[in-house]
Amino acid sequence: MKKVVLFAFRGDPMCFVHVLLNALDLADKGLEGGIVIEGDAVKLVPEMGKPDHFLYQLYTQAREKNLIIGACKACSTKLGVADDVQAEGVELIGSMSGHPGVAEYIAQGYTVLTF
Repeated sequence: MKKVVLFAFRGDPMCFVHVLLNALDLADKGLEGGIVIEGDAVKLVPEMGKPDHFLYQLYTQAREKNLIIGACKACSTKLGVADDVQAEGVELIGSMSGHPGVAEYIAQGYTVLTF
């Protein structure tokens, strides 16, 4: 089975919509994988959790399908959203000086895509 992990760095909601759409599409096609939220994108997590946000429905679908692996612990802390990210139920991850490293996913057979 093909495994894909999407690393999302950009905090632009119009870019992040593609991360969500692709993750949902991959899951619908039976591919294993998920989303790692990194960099400025961590600030989107608490925003997408609001029912009036335009990404709320896609974000909710991705969460319900367990497609969100986690958010960068270091970036969430530095950008002041760590508590908000955790309140959304998104795990803070980062085995590489507080950041999620791509090497661990490559070692597990994932194709890593960055957005």
